[in-house]
Amino acid sequence: MLTETLKALSEPTRFYIVELLKERPYSVNECAEYLEIRQPQASKHLRVLSDAGLVSVKTVAQKHIYSLNPEAFCQLEDWIGSFGMLWEKRLDRLGEDLREGKERDDSRSGI
Repeated sequence: MLTETLKALSEPTRFYIVELLKERPYSVNECAEYLEIRQPQASKHLRVLSDAGLVSVKTVAQKHIYSLNPEAFCQLEDWIGSFGMLWEKRLDRLGEDLREGKERDDSRSGI
């Protein structure tokens, strides 16, 4: 699922659609108008985002209204957060190595 999410977001127009949907839900036509693309192009991009689970669609009258799917972004946040933990561990190990090296140097110099 994460691969599809990243793949969907890697295309600039889809990225801009997600940025737009952060404000509020939009119809296909509103997205097309805002991004200055044709409605069929907007529909295609929104379908990719929907297939990746990034957006959900609701039909109101004859309009398709798209909004962000928070669950997909929580999964993305969890994945990105895992890198923060990785770097924390690596920096902790580096700190320990530096302290041990300083202690060795201090003991050699008689401090």
